[in-house]
Amino acid sequence: MKHILFTGGGSAGHVVPNLAVMNALKYTHRITYMGTGGIEKGLVSEAGFQFFEIDCPKLRRSLSPSNLKIPFALRRAKRDALSVLRREKPDLVFSKGGYVSYPAVWAAHKLRLPVLTHESDLTPGLCTRLIARKCRYVLTSFPETAERFKNGRYVGSPIRREIFNGEKSRSLKKYGLSEKQPVLLVLGGGSGSRALNDAIRKNLPALLEKMQVLHLCGRGNLIDENQKGYIQREYERDMGAAFSAADVVLSRAGSNTVFELLALKKPAVLVPLAHASRGDQLENAMYFARQGLVRVLQEGELTGLVDAITAALGDPALRTALSSLSLPDGTANIIAELKSALM
Repeated sequence: MKHILFTGGGSAGHVVPNLAVMNALKYTHRITYMGTGGIEKGLVSEAGFQFFEIDCPKLRRSLSPSNLKIPFALRRAKRDALSVLRREKPDLVFSKGGYVSYPAVWAAHKLRLPVLTHESDLTPGLCTRLIARKCRYVLTSFPETAERFKNGRYVGSPIRREIFNGEKSRSLKKYGLSEKQPVLLVLGGGSGSRALNDAIRKNLPALLEKMQVLHLCGRGNLIDENQKGYIQREYERDMGAAFSAADVVLSRAGSNTVFELLALKKPAVLVPLAHASRGDQLENAMYFARQGLVRVLQEGELTGLVDAITAALGDPALRTALSSLSLPDGTANIIAELKSALM
């Protein structure tokens, strides 16, 4: 049985796509994971995969005194990653990006193991640019991104199979929602979005006149609110149920979430992360907005939230564009590349 070591983390956006591929391979390959003690450890361990923890420093883009410690911490992380790979002897390393993946890729390259990486965003992140030459291929979600690399290959975005398993009437019953009114699903990312949470709750009376709201608000963000038609959850493991209940979605614009919404053909209003971001969410959102596949609302325009959601819900052109969209099977394509590299 061939052994594939996965790596990537720092945010759920680097881990969830990995899990989509890992779950599809777990019965035919030995699957392990390397990352830090951050979000990736919790998600991967919960899914039942063996996890190797290393302590990897994060490069701060601003001029920070903490950056002076990075060379020493990175040297230790690379040494630890090399020790794990020598002991565990994977046949291939697959990286989903994020600063936590660099030590594993470096160690694999040093040991002359094949490495593949996948870039989710339209513009490649810093780690992808750093490791590209160490990889056999840079696989991408966007065709334009592949063109930036000599070894780039467009494969599409890996999407969780389980999101297609929901059934609308059963999901509405699960959440105590009615079939008589449309449902707005609100997604703020793994830890929630204060901006979206505040905007939804501020506009809740106006929204509930037109629709029901299923609000995934993030851990620790529940409030005491019992209005009929408003359902809060900190987190939802069964995203197939949440998606199938939804008629329209309000979401941040992380690449993986956007591709899932497109695959499910859900009308969506995207609010790109405005701060603490390199601009990738705005680029992702505008790329699809230009194709008429989503609506975009800037964070500074949230006063128009109700109108934007109502317009997306009733937009026939948006539904037509979504219904005619055909996406590649990113999960299957990545698996094919992995198997080819293992030959």
